[in-house]
Amino acid sequence: MTTANVVKLGHGRKGLSGTVVAVGAAAGSPGSSDIQFDVELERRLLEIGLVEGAHVEILHEGFIGRDPIAIRVDSMRVALRRREADAVLVQIDGGAGMRRQGGRDVA
Repeated sequence: MTTANVVKLGHGRKGLSGTVVAVGAAAGSPGSSDIQFDVELERRLLEIGLVEGAHVEILHEGFIGRDPIAIRVDSMRVALRRREADAVLVQIDGGAGMRRQGGRDVA
């Protein structure tokens, strides 16, 4: 796994697909002053199937601010706020969901 192919799910665009490599604190989720919230968020993400090795794909982005996003986790569809999706690291399959910026691929 190279870090160039790993992005936070919340930073992806429609069409991004890949494999979950880390969730919650292991993903370096955005720190909040409420540690209990982070623990609860990690638990909920794991319960809905966002576990290491799960295949994910961004299916839809909200109209305003591209938030929330609809994702497919294995065979299930789930909606998440981008802030919540930032707690999930994904290793990208190929270049799906990437765009060119300044001569390099970005999510």
